[in-house]
Amino acid sequence: MRDFKKEFPVLSQYTYLNTAYSGLMQTSLVEWRQEQDFDYLFKGSLYREQHHTFIEKVRKGVGDFFNCKPSHVSLIPNFSYAFNTLLSGLGVRKKVLLLENDYPSINEPVERGDFEVVYAKIDENLEENIGEAVSTYQPDIFVFSIVQYINGIKIDFPFLKQLKIEHPNLLIIADGTQFCGTSEFDFENSGIDILLASAYKWLLSGYGNGFMLFKKNSIPEVFANHFTKQTSSGQFSIHQMHLMNHFEPGHLDTKSFGSLLFSIQFLQSIGMKSITSQIKLLSDKAKEKLIELELLEEAVVKRKDHSSIFNIRGDSKLFSKLQSKYILCAQRGSGIRVSFHFYNTEKDLNTFLLNLRK
Repeated sequence: MRDFKKEFPVLSQYTYLNTAYSGLMQTSLVEWRQEQDFDYLFKGSLYREQHHTFIEKVRKGVGDFFNCKPSHVSLIPNFSYAFNTLLSGLGVRKKVLLLENDYPSINEPVERGDFEVVYAKIDENLEENIGEAVSTYQPDIFVFSIVQYINGIKIDFPFLKQLKIEHPNLLIIADGTQFCGTSEFDFENSGIDILLASAYKWLLSGYGNGFMLFKKNSIPEVFANHFTKQTSSGQFSIHQMHLMNHFEPGHLDTKSFGSLLFSIQFLQSIGMKSITSQIKLLSDKAKEKLIELELLEEAVVKRKDHSSIFNIRGDSKLFSKLQSKYILCAQRGSGIRVSFHFYNTEKDLNTFLLNLRK
């Protein structure tokens, strides 16, 4: 993996272990965004003449990256906006399965809504807990984060696919904010029906952009009266314009969503296989060293496959010390969260570990 300090100047100033909080912005993206501002400055309304065509280009870029039909891609400002809009169309008294202590932007709006809520526990037996909860409670909907924001526990994709096979009527909705951009992902062949994500973390797109991916089978269950019509053959067809008008109200910012497309193309230029390989290398080494130091919770230690997010045992004193050494991380839960992306190196990991031992 090449040196990314020129593309990401922050890396020359800090040991940046905080992508789970905010991804970095690359120099080339800043230059592209400045060009957009100058075009708007000197062209006025002419700058927006082709915005519909450009937005469709973004939609196609997102769809191609995640293997989802462009007509099943909605461009959104952030996860929370789209998720709350989605919840408003799911109907009353649906039974929803959540994970205990999942991301508040998932659990809190569901708990406030007119739903019957049941839970599965997040621990080393996550998939078994979910399977048992689905069999016991028979929920209509399962909503979860692919990667847990506090400790980095990642759900098993083959399990999700099998879960959907065994429970075809279960609507599976995933938050991909802490996952998308870390490895290749084939949405169409996954067990997920609807995926939502903000793109400012691992996709490095800056703030104000994200996306929703839908499978065709999920559309009749979400705002069916608004978005679909039943044909003579009994099949539902998507009214794309109605769908987009609901999740994409008003004018879309071409600079913001263009940043999403630019970053996707940047990741593709590096190669998702290379990105995945570098992240896994750092994740595996970090987990091994942190286990030796007895800094990880038991649930993480016992998991076979883990993300590149770790929460270590540590207090405010240790957090302040890391900051004083220009190591950027975050306090989450009862510990300190660090996260590794492809632009991180083994030197970053070693710098972090060295300051834990002192």
